[in-house]
Amino acid sequence: MKSRIPVRASRGLAVGALMLLFLLGSWNASAVEAQTPPEASPTFAEHVAPILYESCATCHQPNGIGPMPLLSYDDARRWAPRIKRKVQSRAMPPWHLDQTIGIQAYKNDISLSDSEINAIVRWVDAGAPEGDPAKLPSLPELPDGSEWQLAKELGPPDFVIEAPPVTVPANDQDQWWVQTTPFEGVIDEPRYVKATELKGSYPLGVRVLHHGHVTLGWQQEGRRVSRPLGRQGIGKGGDLFPDNTGMLIQPSGSLNWNLHYFPIDEEVVDERSTAAVWLHPKGYVPEYETIGEQRFTADRGGDMPWAGDIAIPPHSIKVQQGTHVLKRPALIQSFRPHMHMRGREQSVEAIYPDGRREMLAKVDKYNHFWQISYEFEDDKAPLLPTGTVLLITTLWDNTADNPVNPDPRQWVVFGQRGVDEMSHVWLGMTYLTEEQFKRLSAERNRMAARDDR
Repeated sequence: MKSRIPVRASRGLAVGALMLLFLLGSWNASAVEAQTPPEASPTFAEHVAPILYESCATCHQPNGIGPMPLLSYDDARRWAPRIKRKVQSRAMPPWHLDQTIGIQAYKNDISLSDSEINAIVRWVDAGAPEGDPAKLPSLPELPDGSEWQLAKELGPPDFVIEAPPVTVPANDQDQWWVQTTPFEGVIDEPRYVKATELKGSYPLGVRVLHHGHVTLGWQQEGRRVSRPLGRQGIGKGGDLFPDNTGMLIQPSGSLNWNLHYFPIDEEVVDERSTAAVWLHPKGYVPEYETIGEQRFTADRGGDMPWAGDIAIPPHSIKVQQGTHVLKRPALIQSFRPHMHMRGREQSVEAIYPDGRREMLAKVDKYNHFWQISYEFEDDKAPLLPTGTVLLITTLWDNTADNPVNPDPRQWVVFGQRGVDEMSHVWLGMTYLTEEQFKRLSAERNRMAARDDR
Protein backbone atom coordinates (compact mmCIF):
# COMPACT_ATOMS: atom_id res chain seq x y z
CA MET A 1 0.00 0.00 0.00
CA LYS A 2 1.42 3.31 -1.08
CA SER A 3 1.98 5.77 1.68
CA ARG A 4 0.62 9.22 1.13
CA ILE A 5 2.03 12.48 2.23
CA PRO A 6 -0.53 15.04 3.26
CA VAL A 7 -0.80 18.03 0.94
CA ARG A 8 0.14 20.40 3.72
CA ALA A 9 3.23 18.31 4.49
CA SER A 10 4.20 18.06 0.82
CA ARG A 11 3.97 21.81 0.53
CA GLY A 12 6.16 22.09 3.61
CA LEU A 13 8.72 19.75 2.10
CA ALA A 14 8.66 21.73 -1.13
CA VAL A 15 9.20 24.97 0.71
CA GLY A 16 11.94 23.35 2.76
CA ALA A 17 13.60 22.05 -0.38
CA LEU A 18 13.43 25.48 -1.96
CA MET A 19 14.91 27.03 1.18
CA LEU A 20 17.68 24.44 1.16
CA LEU A 21 18.43 25.17 -2.50
CA PHE A 22 18.41 28.89 -1.75
CA LEU A 23 20.78 28.44 1.18
CA LEU A 24 23.05 26.17 -0.83
CA GLY A 25 22.96 28.62 -3.70
CA SER A 26 23.69 31.50 -1.38
CA TRP A 27 26.53 29.58 0.20
CA ASN A 28 27.95 28.68 -3.20
CA ALA A 29 27.65 32.27 -4.42
CA SER A 30 29.28 33.54 -1.23
CA ALA A 31 32.03 30.98 -1.59
CA VAL A 32 32.69 31.99 -5.19
CA GLU A 33 32.60 35.65 -4.24
CA ALA A 34 35.04 35.00 -1.41
CA GLN A 35 37.35 33.17 -3.80
CA THR A 36 37.23 35.99 -6.44
CA PRO A 37 39.37 38.96 -5.41
CA PRO A 38 37.91 42.42 -6.05
CA GLU A 39 39.16 44.19 -9.16
CA ALA A 40 42.45 45.86 -8.35
CA SER A 41 42.55 49.64 -8.46
CA PRO A 42 44.56 51.18 -11.30
CA THR A 43 47.95 52.57 -10.33
CA PHE A 44 49.90 55.49 -11.72
CA ALA A 45 52.90 53.43 -12.77
CA GLU A 46 51.06 50.68 -14.59
CA HIS A 47 47.82 52.23 -15.85
CA VAL A 48 47.70 56.04 -15.65
CA ALA A 49 51.21 57.08 -16.69
CA PRO A 50 50.94 55.36 -20.11
CA ILE A 51 47.77 57.37 -20.82
CA LEU A 52 49.31 60.67 -19.69
CA TYR A 53 52.52 60.05 -21.63
CA GLU A 54 50.60 59.20 -24.80
CA SER A 55 47.88 61.86 -24.71
CA CYS A 56 48.94 64.68 -22.36
CA ALA A 57 52.72 65.00 -22.09
CA THR A 58 53.17 66.98 -25.31
CA CYS A 59 51.61 70.01 -23.61
CA HIS A 60 51.98 69.09 -19.92
CA GLN A 61 55.77 69.20 -19.67
CA PRO A 62 58.23 71.88 -18.49
CA ASN A 63 58.61 73.32 -22.01
CA GLY A 64 54.97 72.85 -23.05
CA ILE A 65 51.97 75.16 -23.14
CA GLY A 66 50.10 73.26 -20.41
CA PRO A 67 49.72 75.04 -17.03
CA MET A 68 51.46 72.21 -15.17
CA PRO A 69 53.71 69.22 -15.99
CA LEU A 70 52.22 65.75 -15.56
CA LEU A 71 55.28 63.58 -16.03
CA SER A 72 55.95 62.34 -12.49
CA TYR A 73 53.77 60.63 -9.92
CA ASP A 74 54.06 63.61 -7.56
CA ASP A 75 52.88 65.97 -10.33
CA ALA A 76 49.91 63.81 -11.27
CA ARG A 77 48.89 63.06 -7.67
CA ARG A 78 48.84 66.75 -6.81
CA TRP A 79 46.41 67.47 -9.66
CA ALA A 80 44.48 64.18 -9.49
CA PRO A 81 41.00 65.64 -8.70
CA ARG A 82 41.33 68.18 -11.50
CA ILE A 83 42.56 65.53 -13.93
CA LYS A 84 39.51 63.41 -13.11
CA ARG A 85 37.15 66.33 -13.63
CA LYS A 86 38.71 67.32 -16.95
CA VAL A 87 38.82 63.85 -18.50
CA GLN A 88 35.38 62.88 -17.20
CA SER A 89 33.86 65.94 -18.89
CA ARG A 90 36.02 65.31 -21.98
CA ALA A 91 37.43 68.81 -21.68
CA MET A 92 40.89 67.23 -21.83
CA PRO A 93 42.59 66.23 -24.00
CA PRO A 94 41.01 68.94 -26.17
CA TRP A 95 38.80 67.26 -28.79
CA HIS A 96 35.59 69.20 -29.17
CA LEU A 97 33.76 67.19 -31.82
CA ASP A 98 30.22 65.99 -31.23
CA GLN A 99 30.83 62.24 -31.10
CA THR A 100 27.19 61.37 -31.79
CA ILE A 101 26.91 62.74 -35.34
CA GLY A 102 29.01 63.23 -38.44
CA ILE A 103 32.21 61.54 -39.57
CA GLN A 104 34.16 60.07 -36.65
CA ALA A 105 37.34 58.83 -38.39
CA TYR A 106 40.23 61.27 -37.97
CA LYS A 107 43.99 60.92 -38.37
CA ASN A 108 44.74 63.15 -35.39
CA ASP A 109 42.09 61.98 -32.91
CA ILE A 110 43.59 62.54 -29.44
CA SER A 111 40.40 61.92 -27.46
CA LEU A 112 40.50 59.31 -24.71
CA SER A 113 38.55 56.07 -24.97
CA ASP A 114 35.87 55.22 -22.41
CA SER A 115 38.20 52.62 -20.87
CA GLU A 116 41.02 55.16 -20.51
CA ILE A 117 38.69 57.66 -18.84
CA ASN A 118 37.38 54.92 -16.55
CA ALA A 119 40.93 53.95 -15.53
CA ILE A 120 41.80 57.53 -14.56
CA VAL A 121 38.53 58.04 -12.66
CA ARG A 122 38.97 54.78 -10.71
CA TRP A 123 42.59 55.69 -9.96
CA VAL A 124 41.58 59.03 -8.45
CA ASP A 125 38.66 57.50 -6.54
CA ALA A 126 41.03 54.91 -5.04
CA GLY A 127 43.27 57.64 -3.64
CA ALA A 128 45.65 57.92 -6.62
CA PRO A 129 47.99 55.02 -5.68
CA GLU A 130 51.48 55.07 -7.16
CA GLY A 131 51.94 51.33 -7.69
CA ASP A 132 55.25 49.67 -8.46
CA PRO A 133 57.73 52.28 -9.81
CA ALA A 134 59.48 49.47 -11.69
CA LYS A 135 56.42 49.25 -13.96
CA LEU A 136 56.59 52.93 -14.91
CA PRO A 137 57.14 53.31 -18.69
CA SER A 138 60.01 55.34 -20.05
CA LEU A 139 59.36 59.03 -20.59
CA PRO A 140 58.30 59.81 -24.16
CA GLU A 141 60.39 61.91 -26.50
CA LEU A 142 59.13 65.38 -25.66
CA PRO A 143 58.93 67.90 -28.52
CA ASP A 144 60.83 71.15 -28.25
CA GLY A 145 58.97 74.27 -29.39
CA SER A 146 62.04 75.28 -31.37
CA GLU A 147 61.69 72.22 -33.62
CA TRP A 148 59.38 71.68 -36.58
CA GLN A 149 56.79 69.03 -35.78
CA LEU A 150 56.78 67.70 -39.34
CA ALA A 151 60.58 67.41 -39.48
CA LYS A 152 60.43 64.10 -37.64
CA GLU A 153 58.51 62.62 -40.57
CA LEU A 154 59.76 64.72 -43.49
CA GLY A 155 63.24 65.83 -42.49
CA PRO A 156 64.41 69.46 -42.69
CA PRO A 157 62.17 71.87 -44.63
CA ASP A 158 63.18 73.03 -48.10
CA PHE A 159 62.90 76.66 -47.06
CA VAL A 160 61.88 78.79 -44.09
CA ILE A 161 60.36 82.28 -44.20
CA GLU A 162 60.36 84.73 -41.29
CA ALA A 163 57.98 87.53 -40.34
CA PRO A 164 59.24 90.99 -39.31
CA PRO A 165 59.72 91.38 -35.54
CA VAL A 166 56.90 92.49 -33.27
CA THR A 167 56.84 93.19 -29.53
CA VAL A 168 53.86 91.81 -27.63
CA PRO A 169 53.29 93.80 -24.40
CA ALA A 170 52.51 92.06 -21.13
CA ASN A 171 48.93 91.71 -19.88
CA ASP A 172 47.49 93.73 -22.75
CA GLN A 173 44.54 93.19 -25.06
CA ASP A 174 44.99 90.65 -27.80
CA GLN A 175 46.40 91.99 -31.05
CA TRP A 176 45.91 91.19 -34.73
CA TRP A 177 49.17 91.99 -36.50
CA VAL A 178 49.32 92.32 -40.30
CA GLN A 179 52.44 92.81 -42.44
CA THR A 180 53.42 92.29 -46.08
CA THR A 181 56.90 91.17 -47.11
CA PRO A 182 58.38 90.25 -50.52
CA PHE A 183 58.84 86.68 -51.71
CA GLU A 184 61.73 86.66 -54.15
CA GLY A 185 64.75 84.44 -54.76
CA VAL A 186 63.52 81.59 -52.55
CA ILE A 187 62.65 79.21 -55.40
CA ASP A 188 63.59 79.64 -59.05
CA GLU A 189 60.56 78.11 -60.74
CA PRO A 190 56.96 77.07 -59.95
CA ARG A 191 56.97 74.23 -57.43
CA TYR A 192 54.48 71.93 -55.76
CA VAL A 193 54.29 72.13 -51.96
CA LYS A 194 54.04 68.92 -49.94
CA ALA A 195 53.61 70.36 -46.43
CA THR A 196 53.69 73.61 -44.45
CA GLU A 197 54.01 74.60 -40.80
CA LEU A 198 53.80 77.97 -39.02
CA LYS A 199 54.87 78.68 -35.43
CA GLY A 200 55.91 81.45 -33.08
CA SER A 201 59.53 81.92 -32.05
CA TYR A 202 60.84 79.84 -29.15
CA PRO A 203 60.48 80.01 -26.19
CA LEU A 204 58.04 82.92 -25.63
CA GLY A 205 56.63 83.44 -29.11
CA VAL A 206 54.97 80.02 -29.10
CA ARG A 207 53.15 81.07 -25.93
CA VAL A 208 51.66 84.29 -27.32
CA LEU A 209 50.84 83.29 -30.92
CA HIS A 210 47.24 82.15 -30.63
CA HIS A 211 46.60 81.57 -34.33
CA GLY A 212 47.67 83.03 -37.63
CA HIS A 213 48.31 82.69 -41.34
CA VAL A 214 50.94 83.50 -43.92
CA THR A 215 49.86 83.38 -47.55
CA LEU A 216 51.83 83.80 -50.76
CA GLY A 217 50.07 85.93 -53.37
CA TRP A 218 50.81 86.69 -57.01
CA GLN A 219 49.09 88.10 -60.08
CA GLN A 220 47.74 85.59 -62.57
CA GLU A 221 45.65 86.50 -65.62
CA GLY A 222 44.72 89.85 -64.15
CA ARG A 223 43.65 88.59 -60.73
CA ARG A 224 45.40 87.94 -57.45
CA VAL A 225 45.90 84.32 -56.47
CA SER A 226 47.04 83.29 -52.99
CA ARG A 227 48.07 80.04 -51.35
CA PRO A 228 48.77 79.36 -47.65
CA LEU A 229 52.38 78.73 -46.69
CA GLY A 230 51.38 78.22 -43.07
CA ARG A 231 48.23 78.23 -40.96
CA GLN A 232 48.73 77.99 -37.21
CA GLY A 233 46.52 77.61 -34.16
CA ILE A 234 46.88 76.41 -30.58
CA GLY A 235 46.45 72.65 -30.80
CA LYS A 236 46.93 72.57 -34.58
CA GLY A 237 49.93 70.92 -36.20
CA GLY A 238 51.38 71.51 -39.63
CA ASP A 239 49.54 70.72 -42.86
CA LEU A 240 50.77 67.60 -44.65
CA PHE A 241 48.87 67.00 -47.86
CA PRO A 242 47.73 63.47 -48.79
CA ASP A 243 49.72 61.22 -51.11
CA ASN A 244 49.74 62.25 -54.78
CA THR A 245 48.64 65.76 -53.77
CA GLY A 246 50.48 69.08 -53.96
CA MET A 247 49.88 72.84 -53.89
CA LEU A 248 51.36 74.88 -56.73
CA ILE A 249 53.19 78.12 -55.85
CA GLN A 250 55.03 80.66 -57.98
CA PRO A 251 58.62 81.92 -57.47
CA SER A 252 57.70 85.60 -57.23
CA GLY A 253 55.08 87.41 -55.18
CA SER A 254 54.38 88.82 -51.73
CA LEU A 255 53.78 87.28 -48.32
CA ASN A 256 50.82 88.43 -46.25
CA TRP A 257 51.25 87.78 -42.51
CA ASN A 258 48.08 87.77 -40.37
CA LEU A 259 48.99 86.88 -36.79
CA HIS A 260 46.75 86.95 -33.71
CA TYR A 261 48.72 87.44 -30.49
CA PHE A 262 47.34 86.86 -27.01
CA PRO A 263 49.59 88.56 -24.38
CA ILE A 264 50.91 86.75 -21.31
CA ASP A 265 52.22 88.12 -18.01
CA GLU A 266 55.57 89.17 -19.46
CA GLU A 267 56.61 91.26 -22.44
CA VAL A 268 57.72 89.32 -25.51
CA VAL A 269 60.29 91.37 -27.43
CA ASP A 270 61.11 90.81 -31.11
CA GLU A 271 58.78 87.88 -31.62
CA ARG A 272 59.36 86.61 -35.17
CA SER A 273 56.97 83.95 -36.39
CA THR A 274 58.37 81.58 -38.99
CA ALA A 275 56.92 79.19 -41.54
CA ALA A 276 58.55 76.07 -42.95
CA VAL A 277 57.75 74.63 -46.37
CA TRP A 278 58.46 71.15 -47.71
CA LEU A 279 58.44 70.75 -51.51
CA HIS A 280 57.89 67.87 -53.87
CA PRO A 281 60.95 67.12 -56.05
CA LYS A 282 61.59 69.34 -59.05
CA GLY A 283 59.62 68.24 -62.08
CA TYR A 284 57.08 66.33 -59.99
CA VAL A 285 53.44 66.90 -60.98
CA PRO A 286 50.96 65.43 -58.46
CA GLU A 287 47.79 63.69 -59.51
CA TYR A 288 45.71 66.06 -57.37
CA GLU A 289 46.26 69.79 -56.89
CA THR A 290 45.09 71.24 -53.58
CA ILE A 291 44.63 74.85 -52.55
CA GLY A 292 45.10 74.12 -48.85
CA GLU A 293 42.81 75.41 -46.11
CA GLN A 294 40.16 77.82 -47.40
CA ARG A 295 37.66 79.95 -45.49
CA PHE A 296 33.90 79.32 -45.73
CA THR A 297 31.69 81.74 -43.81
CA ALA A 298 28.32 81.57 -42.09
CA ASP A 299 27.99 85.35 -42.31
CA ARG A 300 27.32 87.82 -45.09
CA GLY A 301 29.23 90.59 -46.81
CA GLY A 302 27.53 92.09 -49.85
CA ASP A 303 27.39 95.88 -49.61
CA MET A 304 28.35 95.67 -45.92
CA PRO A 305 31.82 95.09 -44.50
CA TRP A 306 32.88 91.46 -44.17
CA ALA A 307 30.61 89.82 -41.57
CA GLY A 308 28.67 93.05 -41.14
CA ASP A 309 25.58 91.03 -40.20
CA ILE A 310 27.07 89.62 -36.99
CA ALA A 311 25.16 91.29 -34.15
CA ILE A 312 24.55 89.28 -30.97
CA PRO A 313 22.26 90.86 -28.33
CA PRO A 314 23.12 90.74 -24.62
CA HIS A 315 22.03 87.65 -22.68
CA SER A 316 21.12 85.76 -25.85
CA ILE A 317 21.86 82.69 -27.92
CA LYS A 318 22.04 83.27 -31.65
CA VAL A 319 22.31 80.94 -34.65
CA GLN A 320 23.56 81.97 -38.07
CA GLN A 321 23.83 79.96 -41.29
CA GLY A 322 25.58 80.40 -44.61
CA THR A 323 25.54 78.35 -47.81
CA HIS A 324 28.20 77.71 -50.44
CA VAL A 325 27.57 75.84 -53.70
CA LEU A 326 30.45 73.77 -55.08
CA LYS A 327 31.02 74.56 -58.75
CA ARG A 328 33.41 71.62 -59.05
CA PRO A 329 33.74 68.25 -57.32
CA ALA A 330 35.82 68.46 -54.16
CA LEU A 331 37.61 66.36 -51.57
CA ILE A 332 37.68 67.86 -48.07
CA GLN A 333 40.75 66.83 -46.06
CA SER A 334 40.13 68.74 -42.83
CA PHE A 335 37.65 70.82 -40.83
CA ARG A 336 38.66 73.66 -38.49
CA PRO A 337 35.92 75.78 -36.90
CA HIS A 338 36.60 79.39 -36.01
CA MET A 339 34.64 81.66 -33.70
CA HIS A 340 35.67 83.69 -30.67
CA MET A 341 34.70 83.69 -26.99
CA ARG A 342 30.92 83.49 -27.50
CA GLY A 343 31.22 80.57 -29.92
CA ARG A 344 29.68 77.29 -28.75
CA GLU A 345 28.81 75.15 -31.78
CA GLN A 346 29.73 75.03 -35.45
CA SER A 347 29.01 72.47 -38.13
CA VAL A 348 29.36 71.69 -41.83
CA GLU A 349 26.55 69.81 -43.56
CA ALA A 350 26.45 68.62 -47.17
CA ILE A 351 23.22 68.92 -49.14
CA TYR A 352 23.70 66.76 -52.24
CA PRO A 353 22.23 67.52 -55.67
CA ASP A 354 19.70 64.69 -55.20
CA GLY A 355 18.41 66.29 -51.98
CA ARG A 356 20.16 64.00 -49.50
CA ARG A 357 21.69 65.67 -46.45
CA GLU A 358 24.72 64.52 -44.50
CA MET A 359 26.32 66.07 -41.44
CA LEU A 360 30.05 66.03 -42.17
CA ALA A 361 31.39 67.38 -38.88
CA LYS A 362 30.13 69.27 -35.86
CA VAL A 363 31.84 70.82 -32.85
CA ASP A 364 29.45 71.12 -29.90
CA LYS A 365 31.95 72.16 -27.20
CA TYR A 366 33.89 74.87 -29.00
CA ASN A 367 36.65 76.52 -26.99
CA HIS A 368 38.29 79.62 -28.46
CA PHE A 369 41.52 78.90 -26.62
CA TRP A 370 42.07 75.93 -28.95
CA GLN A 371 42.23 76.06 -32.74
CA ILE A 372 42.14 72.38 -33.65
CA SER A 373 42.06 71.12 -37.22
CA TYR A 374 40.17 67.83 -37.48
CA GLU A 375 41.90 65.78 -40.20
CA PHE A 376 39.69 63.18 -41.86
CA GLU A 377 41.04 59.70 -42.53
CA ASP A 378 41.77 59.42 -46.26
CA ASP A 379 39.05 56.83 -46.92
CA LYS A 380 36.45 58.84 -44.96
CA ALA A 381 37.24 62.36 -46.20
CA PRO A 382 34.09 63.93 -47.71
CA LEU A 383 33.98 63.38 -51.49
CA LEU A 384 31.42 65.80 -52.90
CA PRO A 385 29.98 66.15 -56.41
CA THR A 386 29.46 69.36 -58.35
CA GLY A 387 26.40 71.22 -57.11
CA THR A 388 26.71 70.11 -53.48
CA VAL A 389 25.66 72.84 -51.04
CA LEU A 390 27.82 73.29 -47.95
CA LEU A 391 25.65 74.53 -45.08
CA ILE A 392 27.71 76.24 -42.37
CA THR A 393 25.92 76.69 -39.03
CA THR A 394 27.26 78.76 -36.13
CA LEU A 395 25.80 79.04 -32.63
CA TRP A 396 26.94 81.77 -30.23
CA ASP A 397 26.22 81.80 -26.49
CA ASN A 398 26.28 85.34 -25.09
CA THR A 399 24.87 84.35 -21.69
CA ALA A 400 26.30 83.93 -18.21
CA ASP A 401 26.20 80.15 -18.78
CA ASN A 402 29.13 80.48 -21.16
CA PRO A 403 32.20 80.04 -18.89
CA VAL A 404 34.53 82.08 -21.14
CA ASN A 405 32.10 84.92 -21.88
CA PRO A 406 33.86 88.13 -20.77
CA ASP A 407 30.61 90.10 -20.34
CA PRO A 408 27.12 88.84 -21.29
CA ARG A 409 25.69 92.37 -20.88
CA GLN A 410 27.38 93.57 -24.08
CA TRP A 411 26.23 93.61 -27.68
CA VAL A 412 28.78 91.68 -29.74
CA VAL A 413 29.66 92.43 -33.37
CA PHE A 414 32.27 91.29 -35.85
CA GLY A 415 35.87 92.08 -34.98
CA GLN A 416 39.37 90.67 -34.77
CA ARG A 417 39.72 90.76 -30.98
CA GLY A 418 38.75 87.72 -28.94
CA VAL A 419 35.94 89.74 -27.30
CA ASP A 420 34.44 90.40 -30.75
CA GLU A 421 33.09 87.62 -32.96
CA MET A 422 33.71 85.75 -36.18
CA SER A 423 31.86 82.96 -37.94
CA HIS A 424 33.74 80.84 -40.46
CA VAL A 425 35.31 77.43 -40.91
CA TRP A 426 38.58 76.47 -42.56
CA LEU A 427 38.27 73.49 -44.88
CA GLY A 428 41.24 71.73 -46.44
CA MET A 429 40.08 71.71 -50.06
CA THR A 430 41.19 69.76 -53.10
CA TYR A 431 39.05 70.50 -56.14
CA LEU A 432 38.77 67.66 -58.65
CA THR A 433 38.01 67.15 -62.31
CA GLU A 434 34.86 65.20 -63.10
CA GLU A 435 37.04 62.27 -64.19
CA GLN A 436 38.97 62.29 -60.90
CA PHE A 437 35.71 62.42 -58.96
CA LYS A 438 34.28 59.42 -60.83
CA ARG A 439 37.46 57.42 -60.27
CA LEU A 440 37.63 58.20 -56.54
CA SER A 441 33.91 57.46 -56.15
CA ALA A 442 34.37 54.08 -57.83
CA GLU A 443 37.28 53.29 -55.50
CA ARG A 444 35.18 54.22 -52.47
CA ASN A 445 32.33 52.01 -53.68
CA ARG A 446 34.69 49.05 -54.17
CA MET A 447 36.10 49.52 -50.66
CA ALA A 448 32.60 49.73 -49.18
CA ALA A 449 31.52 46.56 -50.99
CA ARG A 450 34.61 44.72 -49.75
CA ASP A 451 34.02 45.85 -46.15
CA ASP A 452 30.40 44.63 -46.32
CA ARG A 453 31.43 41.08 -47.18
